[in-house]
Amino acid sequence: MQRGYIYEASGFFYVRYCVTEIVNAKPKRVQRSHRLCTKGGKHYASDCKAVKLLRDEFMLSVNQTQQTSRPQQDTLIVDFWEKTYLPFAKENLRASTVYGYEQIWNQHLKLHFDEMTLRDYRTYVGSTFLTGLAKTLGRHTLQHIRSLASGIFSHAVNLGLIESNPWHDCKILGKTKAPGETKHYTLEEAENIISALVERVDCQLIMALAFFLGLRPGEIQGLQWEDFDEEWVHIRRAVARGVVGETKTKSSVASLPLIAPVRIPLNLWRQKSGSPSEGWVFPNGNDKPLDLKSLVHRVIVPTLKAKKIEWKTLYAGRRGAATILTQLTGDALAAKELLRHKNLAVTTDKYVKAIPEALLKGVKLLEAAATTEREKR
Repeated sequence: MQRGYIYEASGFFYVRYCVTEIVNAKPKRVQRSHRLCTKGGKHYASDCKAVKLLRDEFMLSVNQTQQTSRPQQDTLIVDFWEKTYLPFAKENLRASTVYGYEQIWNQHLKLHFDEMTLRDYRTYVGSTFLTGLAKTLGRHTLQHIRSLASGIFSHAVNLGLIESNPWHDCKILGKTKAPGETKHYTLEEAENIISALVERVDCQLIMALAFFLGLRPGEIQGLQWEDFDEEWVHIRRAVARGVVGETKTKSSVASLPLIAPVRIPLNLWRQKSGSPSEGWVFPNGNDKPLDLKSLVHRVIVPTLKAKKIEWKTLYAGRRGAATILTQLTGDALAAKELLRHKNLAVTTDKYVKAIPEALLKGVKLLEAAATTEREKR
């Protein structure tokens, strides 16, 4: 609530105050003045009762208007995305996240929002939209679409352009398709792939880093020779869409032990590269990190296809590492530390695949416990 500042100018009394106005599709706090009265008679000074009363009456209407009215200028959602939200995302989010947002926007949201404005959009419109998409898209894709749409409107709320987020209560009115099962490599499959790439030691190293140490593709791209010592590899950065930046999460910055299946191709690749002590482990020739996706499609996939070996993506190596480590240790804690997840639930839910041997072992233990309990009786 503003009181307003009274001042005198050219024989009149004025009150100075602030209001929020929309300037270039963004709310901006601006200063305004209003003439209260002519100086003279009972209005003899800026601090006299009569002038203050005029000030209070005027400021009451200003405060009520600012509290209850919406901005006078509405904004097209597509304009808000282009001029406000996308620049905000590029400045504050990882390049890979922004790339994903742009894909979702161009494939699904841009056409949907079309000529609608932020203020006119309603919850039922979003719900109808998602329900229609549920016939062809999976649950995770729908969640990503809803999350971005909600984020756009939430940003508008925080900028004062609208009062509430219509996507907050958007629901899919019907069943959704369950996500497909993600693939992983077994130890045998990983060894077969590495053997098949015998002519390309750089590709062997890439697969070894993905499977035996569980590195993400962007972390592999971001490796420099300075990140290695005799016993450890230190994960310090990642590359996303050609942009060198931070790792996906703070917990992803860590040191992992080098083991023989990684150290051997690492040493061979170092020798073939001229025994460098610094610079990118996988350079592109222009003092920049290699485009790993391009290398996979140009070299790895064709080589495996020629030898009739299934390609399941680099992330399948990361899932395979989590699964085999859980199988060998008897729990998922080691896998969590290798993948550098913040909590164990992510590891077990998304990365550790079903292990039949673990089920058999557990059932046998249950059988033994039941037998022991019966014998006590």
